[in-house]
Amino acid sequence: MSKRKWFGRISVLIGVLAVAIGSIASASADNTAANPHNLKDPGTLTVGMTLQFKPQMYLNAKGKPAGYDVVLLKALAKQWGVKLDIKNLDFNGLIPGLVAKKFDVVSVGLSATPERKKSINFSRAYVPYAQILAAGTDDNTPATIAAWNSSDKTITSLQGSTAEQLVQKTFPNATSRSFPDQNAAFLEVATGRADAIVVENYLLAQFNKSNGNKLKQVAFKKPLHVEYGSYGVQKGNAKLAKGLSAFICKMQKSGRLAKVYKSTIGAPLPPMPRCK
Repeated sequence: MSKRKWFGRISVLIGVLAVAIGSIASASADNTAANPHNLKDPGTLTVGMTLQFKPQMYLNAKGKPAGYDVVLLKALAKQWGVKLDIKNLDFNGLIPGLVAKKFDVVSVGLSATPERKKSINFSRAYVPYAQILAAGTDDNTPATIAAWNSSDKTITSLQGSTAEQLVQKTFPNATSRSFPDQNAAFLEVATGRADAIVVENYLLAQFNKSNGNKLKQVAFKKPLHVEYGSYGVQKGNAKLAKGLSAFICKMQKSGRLAKVYKSTIGAPLPPMPRCK
């Protein structure tokens, strides 16, 4: 084969490879443009929630998702131009479902604990929580940690939550009893089968509103713990985590986050982590 023919074939091959590489790059760019937040189903934001935490997330009288998280997600879906698909699961099924890629986001105000970070990633905080201890209205136990950290006390919480961890850490001498359903944890105290519950302050207000003020907040000098909840996303999905964080900061800076919180939770928005 002459050198001229050999170089000619090489040139043709290089041209074919260049076209192929260009096509792949173009397809990749088109895919990124069509699905910029790396959703499992382009055009649909699939979210795992536990719709039993009124007013943060619940089913309204018509059986439709409602509450703080839902209002935010609807605004997010509208901004991104995607359909919102909410999956209602038990709390304990949320992280396993996310890991199994059944949905894109867990929206239940997860705390970004070191243990959870091993299996999923998080956005910036979008919801504040104040964890408190609540007991029956006729309980006269002194409002001190020492008085409640006793072997004759039984304290309930939501199974798998940071409240459960807080019970075990703050009251190690008490009996910790957790439940997969938040109302079950409340009712255990309201019916006298347990002494107290560790729970977010707004959930206590909602329970009392529906159950005749059967419980009271134990008057410690300060909440047991103040924390913030974030969105959970699949491990390594930096695009989605970044998009969620940008959305929250935009809402926060505009004042809209405070308005949504006030209208759904019924209280002023506590100070949030500062957006850079």
